[in-house]
Amino acid sequence: MKQQYSPSPIDTSDIQFPEHLQSLVEQLAKNVHEVWAQGRISEGWTFGPVRNDALKQHPCLIPYEELPESEKNYDRETAMTTIKLLIKLGYELRKK
Repeated sequence: MKQQYSPSPIDTSDIQFPEHLQSLVEQLAKNVHEVWAQGRISEGWTFGPVRNDALKQHPCLIPYEELPESEKNYDRETAMTTIKLLIKLGYELRKK
């Protein structure tokens, strides 16, 4: 019998998100969606009005700009969490 999985991400709650990186969040979020969509499409998924695993259809196989805010927020959260982790690990992010 498998043991229960207990996720333990690195705690980044002490990291104040730098305001100057806010525009980066949207770029990363869009790219996260693009990479996800490309992966699904390469696996044979297509757009469908509702998710259907048997038919490999998903309603989010649309451009990022057309996603509902709830889906965009999911991608934004992934981006923000990644940036905060990089800062927590001692990396500095600056635009050239």
